[in-house]
Amino acid sequence: MSENSSEKSAGLLAKMNEKIQVTNIGGVFFIMMLLLLVAVMTINALPENIGGALFALVILGGVFFYVGNNTPILKSYLGGGSALAVVAGSALTAMGVVPHAAVVNIKTFISNDNFLEFYIVALICSAILKMDRDLLLKSAVRFLPVAFGAMIITFFVVSLSGMALGFSFKHAALYVAFPMMAGGIGAGIVPLSASYASALHQSAGDILNQLFPAVVIANLLAIIGSSLLVKFTTHSKMNGHGALLKTDEQVGGKQSAAPTMNNKQLLNGMMVALSFYIMGNILFHFIPSINAFAFMILLVILAKAFNLVPKFYEESAAMFGGMITSATTPALLAGIGLALVDMNKLLQTVTWQLVLCSLISVVTIGIAGGLLGKLFGLYPVESAIAGGMINNSMGGTGNVAVLSASDRMGLIAFAQMGNRIGGAIILVLGGLLITIL
Repeated sequence: MSENSSEKSAGLLAKMNEKIQVTNIGGVFFIMMLLLLVAVMTINALPENIGGALFALVILGGVFFYVGNNTPILKSYLGGGSALAVVAGSALTAMGVVPHAAVVNIKTFISNDNFLEFYIVALICSAILKMDRDLLLKSAVRFLPVAFGAMIITFFVVSLSGMALGFSFKHAALYVAFPMMAGGIGAGIVPLSASYASALHQSAGDILNQLFPAVVIANLLAIIGSSLLVKFTTHSKMNGHGALLKTDEQVGGKQSAAPTMNNKQLLNGMMVALSFYIMGNILFHFIPSINAFAFMILLVILAKAFNLVPKFYEESAAMFGGMITSATTPALLAGIGLALVDMNKLLQTVTWQLVLCSLISVVTIGIAGGLLGKLFGLYPVESAIAGGMINNSMGGTGNVAVLSASDRMGLIAFAQMGNRIGGAIILVLGGLLITIL
C-alpha cells in the first residue's frame, strides 16, 4: 500500500510540475524555492553576492510575471507581468518587505556589476544579427526620422499642455518634456540635471529629484500603453507582429529559424556579443561624447551590412540572446523595480498635473510615431512603440519593460538607437535652453 501511495504522490507532483510552470520551473519546486527565499530573507541571511541576488530575482520575478500574466485585468489592460514586476518590486522595497541588505545586493548586481548592460548587449546583437540584411538597412534609414519627428511633435504638445495645466512653458519643457525623452536616468536625466545645475547654480541632486518623477510615470504609462496597443490591434493590418518594415512580400522582419540550442554556440554567441561591446567601449574611450551603446549598435549594423560575421556566429549570437531573454527578463524587471525605482520619492513629488502631462506625452508620441511610421513605410504599431513610446522610458531598463509588455523584444536595437541618439540631442538642447528660457 505504501509503495502505491508513494507512486500516486509522485505522479501527482509530476503532473503539478508539468501543468504549472513559473519561469519554466515546475510549480511544486518553485513553491519550495519561494519558501526557501522567504526563510533566508526572514533571518536576513541572503548571500551578498551574485548567487544571492540571482536567486531572489528569479523567484520574485517569477511570482510577479505569473500573477501579472494570469490575472485578467492586469494581463489585458495594465501591462501584465512586466508592469507588475516594476511596480510591485518598488512597492515591496518602499514598504520594507525586502530587507535593505538584499535590496543593496540586488542594486549592486543590476547596476554596479551591470547585469542590465550585459542583458542589453546580448539582446542588441541577437536582434540585429538575426535580421534579414536588406530589411535591417531599409528599416534603420526610415526609423530615425520617425523617432526624431515624434519627439519634436511631443515636445511642443507637452509643453503647451503643461502651460494649459498651470505650468510655465519653461517648467513644462525643461522639467517635464525633456526628462521623459532624455534617454533614461544614468545617461539621461543625471547629465541633464548636472547641466541645469551648472547654469542655475543649484544642487544637481535637488534638480534630479524634480526630473525623476516624470521619467518613471511616463515609463509606467508607456508599458501599459504599448501592451494595450498590441492587444487592440492584434488582427489589424497596422500590426506587423514584431516586424518593423512593410515589404511587398509581407515578410518584413521575419528571421530564419534558429538551430537547436547547444553549449558550443552559446559560448560563441556570448563572445560575439561581448566583442562588439568591447569595440564600442574602445571607440567611446577615444570619443566620450558619443554613448558606447551607440557605437556598438553602429558596429553591429555595419558588420551585418557588409556580411562580416559568418552565419555560424550570427546564429550563435541569436541563440545566446534568445536564451538570456527567455531566462532572465522577469528577474531583470523585478530587479529594476526593487532597486532602481524609488516609490517613496515618486509619491512625494507626483502631482495630478504631472501625471496628466505624462499621459499626454505617451499618447502623443505613440500616435506621432505610428503616423510617421506609416508615412515612411513602417508598420504603425511597431513604429508607435519603438519609434514613439520607447522614447518615454527610463532608457535601457525602460526599453526592456516596454518591449517585454508588448512582446516586441526584437526591436531592442531600434529602441536603443532612438534612445541614445535622441537622448544625446535632448541633452544638448536642454543645456542650451536652460540658459535662454
